[in-house]
Amino acid sequence: MPSTTRTKRQAPARAKAAAGPRGDFAYAAMLRGIADGTFKPGERMREVAISQWLGISRTPVREGLRRLEADGLLAHTPHAGMLVTPVDRRMVAELYDMREVLEGTAARLAAENATRTDIDALNALVAQESRLPVDPDAASRHNRAFHETLYQSAHNRYLLKSLRALADALLLLGPTTLHSARRQRSAHAEHCDIVERIAARDADGADALARAHIKAAYRERLKLLFQDAPRRAR
Repeated sequence: MPSTTRTKRQAPARAKAAAGPRGDFAYAAMLRGIADGTFKPGERMREVAISQWLGISRTPVREGLRRLEADGLLAHTPHAGMLVTPVDRRMVAELYDMREVLEGTAARLAAENATRTDIDALNALVAQESRLPVDPDAASRHNRAFHETLYQSAHNRYLLKSLRALADALLLLGPTTLHSARRQRSAHAEHCDIVERIAARDADGADALARAHIKAAYRERLKLLFQDAPRRAR
């Protein structure tokens, strides 16, 4: 947590706070901090320290904290106050269970509802993916673009809202699972297969392949998070 007793973290430019409501600014800054690891799971979120870090009053910080709590990214505990939601095996399993259901549904609906333009966009993305360097950051950005395009292709606004909320919760888990050339290649092959089934209007096949893709991502996530930790109950 930002404080005078620890190494100072780079705060967002104060000028940005004037670009919109300060509560939105505080929320966005803390959300970025969770995404980039500035704030770690289990870390205490001190209202005073955050207001000093952002150079704004405590009221918008309080608003941002409440919104992050509503998103499931923060948890209030009786003795420690507001914490970045801790990560354990059970939480990861629950997140990926929901992701499997939602992504499978998105692929199924895309097979039923995608326009020719949607399918062309998905094909272009998998073609680009084959030429990406072995770079986790570039792979992660491209992966987000692919999945967002898939979600849009389902043409269901309520599913889209649910998937975006889940994507925020996944920020708690840290860096991308696309951490190696091997995983980047396998994810690319999985994406190609999903798009092929969508283009063929095979809803069952697209659903099954999307679920298998998330299962593979879940296995990679467990390796990243827990391969060196003692086994915990899921």
